This record gives sequence, C-alpha cells and structure tokens, in this order.
Amino acid sequence: MERKSERIDEIGMGGFKVVQGDGFSYGVDAVLLAAFASGETGAKAIKSHFKTRVADLGTGNGIIPFVLAHKLPLSEFVGFEKNQVSLDRAERGCVMNKLESRINFVLTDISELKGYESDFDAVVSNPPYFRRGSGIPNEDSAKFIARHETTASIAEFARCASGILKSGGDFYMIHRPSRLPDIIEALRAAALEPKELQLIVPSSGEPANMVLIHAVAGAKPDLKMLPEIAVYNPDGEDYTELIKRIYL
Repeated sequence: MERKSERIDEIGMGGFKVVQGDGFSYGVDAVLLAAFASGETGAKAIKSHFKTRVADLGTGNGIIPFVLAHKLPLSEFVGFEKNQVSLDRAERGCVMNKLESRINFVLTDISELKGYESDFDAVVSNPPYFRRGSGIPNEDSAKFIARHETTASIAEFARCASGILKSGGDFYMIHRPSRLPDIIEALRAAALEPKELQLIVPSSGEPANMVLIHAVAGAKPDLKMLPEIAVYNPDGEDYTELIKRIYL
C-alpha cells in the first residue's frame, strides 16, 4: 500500500516500478550507472551470459538493482542500505516488480557490513557526492542524507567494495569530477585499480558534471578514457539518442 507523501513511478524499463518519497527521487545518474555497468556506454560490462552476484552499496529505494535486473536478466542482486524508510520502499518495490527471487535488500551501514567477504562478482554504487561538513546542514532531510557523506566517505565505500568483491571483480561508481583526486586515492588504497573513466556533460561543449568510474580488484594500472556522454541535445530540452536508448 502506498504511504503518505509517497508515489509509485514507472521507471521505463521492463515495466518495473519504484516507490519514491517527497524528499529525494532518483535521477539520470542512477540510470547512467546501470547502463555503464551493463556495457551500454562502452565500458567493460558485468558478465551477462551467466548468473553473477552484484551488490549495490547505498541502494536507497532500489532503483539501480531494478534497472540492472532488466538489463542483466541472469544476475542476482543484494542492495545494502542504512535508512529503514528507504529500505522499506526498496522491499515494497521488489514485491511490486516480482523480483523477490533475484533481489535481496539488507539494512546496514556499509562501514559496518560483515559476512559478505569475497562474495560478489561486481559492486555498483551511487554514493553521496559531497564531503562531510559541506552544504546546508539540514541533516534530517532525505535529500541531504542521500547527497552528503553523513557516515561513510568515499574511502569507506571503496574499502567495503574491495572487501566483498572476488579477486578480479568489478566496481562501478558514479560521482562528481571534482572528487576525482579523492576517488582515485581511495580506490588504490583499497586495491581497486581504476581502469575506465567516462565524463558526463549536460550538453555537448559544456563542462562535465558527473563521472563514471570502473575499477577492478587487484588489477594492474592501465586507465582508459571513454568518449564523453551528453545527456541533453544542444537545445537542452530533449535527451540525446544515447540517453533515450539506455532507458529502453
């Protein structure tokens, strides 16, 4: 049953739905991350021809596992989330989408995650973008919590991903270009070697406002820059053809 101050939205892929709250709704960054991890933007993809186990760190309402369940029909997913309200929405969305046999959600702070060592073939994450202590300190709002490092930093997300990945496993993340020095430092400290970067621009010719990162556990240095992705056409009013395709 839909709760007060919630809505149920179609995500446009597989007929799946997501439960959204008034405070924070998923954006194109979540869909871009799923497309990146499934190989639709040119990166090395999570293997889709056999059953893989994929973790989502900070899953929120489950949007990324839902999208990936459509794009990777043989894979199974575990979404880790520290907020009980968000987890409840993810679980209800899972039931609505009839994905209970493929997706499991776990209530935990990623800094305290235990019992999943070397358990996953791939990990994805759309972590908070802003450093702890930055922004307007309305820490009770869902939007603030989703976008600011209230308990877990980039380094903690990297350490967690490294701990639950199998040797040679893949880590996919979306973040802000301004945090790239922190990201690369954190990944290498966690034995996750950055292998592919892809910049996201609002429209062609504009500065990048997001970056997609693919790292591999225990890999050797060899970084590849993928072609940038423009979200909107030059008029700024319509998605580019690539963005339209990844929503299919």
